[in-house]
Amino acid sequence: MNIIQFDQSKSKDIVPIGRIAIDFNPVDFNKPLDECTTFKKYLGGSPANIAVGMARLGKNVGFIGKVSDDQFGRFVTNYFRREGIDTSNIAVARQGESLGLTFTEILSPSDSSILMYRNGIADLSLTTGDINEQYIQDAKAIIISGTALAASPSREAALLAVEYAKKHNTIVIFDVDYRSYTWRSQAELAIYYSSVARRSDIILGSREEFNLMESIISPKGSGDRETADRWMAYGNKIVVIKHGKAGSTAYTNDGGVYKIKPFPVQSLKSFGGGDAYASAFLYGLMEGWDIVDCLEFGSGAASMLVSAHSCSDAMPQVEEIREFIRKKKEEFGEMVARG
Repeated sequence: MNIIQFDQSKSKDIVPIGRIAIDFNPVDFNKPLDECTTFKKYLGGSPANIAVGMARLGKNVGFIGKVSDDQFGRFVTNYFRREGIDTSNIAVARQGESLGLTFTEILSPSDSSILMYRNGIADLSLTTGDINEQYIQDAKAIIISGTALAASPSREAALLAVEYAKKHNTIVIFDVDYRSYTWRSQAELAIYYSSVARRSDIILGSREEFNLMESIISPKGSGDRETADRWMAYGNKIVVIKHGKAGSTAYTNDGGVYKIKPFPVQSLKSFGGGDAYASAFLYGLMEGWDIVDCLEFGSGAASMLVSAHSCSDAMPQVEEIREFIRKKKEEFGEMVARG
C-alpha cells in the first residue's frame, strides 16, 4: 500500500498533542449520574487514550501536552511512563490550572453521556513555547486533537506543531474530536478545524464532526463523497468518516472507497470506541497494511472497548485484537464486518 508514506528514518512513531484528563466511570452504572455513588478513576482524554492504545500495540509513542501541578497531574504522567510513553514533552502548568475531569453517565449500553469540568484547565494552557521543533521533526506522525484548538494559547501551539510537521515531512493526522464544552461559536470551530484540515494528511471524524467543520462552506451539509473530495483536494490522502453503529468509510486519494461495520458485541457503554478505532487503524497504516485491513483492525478494537468499563485501561494488544476478530469471524462468518 502506497497511499501514505511514513519516514522510517525518524525515531518516534507517533506523537499525539492535546488533552490529558481523568475519567471517573461509575461502578454502579445503568442509572442516572446523579444517583451514582461509586466511581473508578482512569486516565482519559482522546489524545491520551490514543497514545496508550498505540503504545499497547507496540509503537514508540511520545506526547505533547500540559498537566496540572498536583496529584492528578502526577497520576497521568506516571501512567504514561508505565505504558512506555515518553513524557519529556509534557509540561507542567504553574498557574494553578487543573486537570480536566470527566464523569461519565452509563444509563444503558446505547445511552451514555459525559459531565466535564473544563474551567481553568491545564491542557488548554499549552503554549507555543512548549512546542519542541526537534521533537516533531523526530516523529513519523503527529496527531492533532480538535479539542486542542478550542482556546488560546493551546490553539496557537497546535497550529505551530502543524507547521513544524509540514516543514519536516512529519505526517499530520487530524482527529476532529469535537467536544461542545469549550467552543464559543460554531463559526469559530469551523475556522480552526478547517485550518488544520487543509494542512493535514489524514482526517478521522464522525459525520456530525465533518458537518460542523464544513458549516461555513456547506451550511446544509454534505454527502460523504463530497466531504472526502473536498479535503483530499487540499492534499489529504485518507479521509475516514464514521457513522457509529452503521460503520465507517475510508476514502483515499487514489479513488479508493473502503467500508467497514462494527463487530457484534454486548456493549456496556457507547463511548471510548473511537479512540481504540483510531489507535488500531493508524497502527495498521504504519505497518503498511491495505486500507480495508486497517479498518477491520480498528473496528475490532472499537468493539472491544465499548464492551469494557474503561477506555485507557482496556486498550488491547495486537494479538488480543487478532484473536477477537478471529472468534467473531468464526461465529458470524468471514464477512461479518466487511459485508
